[in-house]
Amino acid sequence: MKENLSFLFEIPVKMMERAVRFYESVFNVELSRHTLDYPTGKVEMAWFPNLEDKAGVGGTLIDTPSSIAPPDGNGILVYLNSMSNDIDAELARVEREGGIILTPKTFVSKVIGYIGMFMDTEGNKVALLSRK
Repeated sequence: MKENLSFLFEIPVKMMERAVRFYESVFNVELSRHTLDYPTGKVEMAWFPNLEDKAGVGGTLIDTPSSIAPPDGNGILVYLNSMSNDIDAELARVEREGGIILTPKTFVSKVIGYIGMFMDTEGNKVALLSRK
């Protein structure tokens, strides 16, 4: 069976409480908190909602300084779907919650739609996608 390459993403955080508050507010979702025991020690995670009957991949915020590079805005760029299907809604909450808008809503093409980019409270660069 053929599958998409992308399955899961991790967004590193410096302060889990601050990051959870930011992402829950910006995307108007509830993250599920977990502590996992890895061979390298305890790992704090906050999972984004993952509806198995819907398109897209699952992801988590992760606080494990021993196994990942600290966020600095120069790592891999994660594109997240707009939960409202109009990134203006999420971008409006980014700055209110302490993030920084890097690229305002910008039309790319009829196939892709619109993008916008921001720096979260942890120093990660994140992009948004929407059709409107």
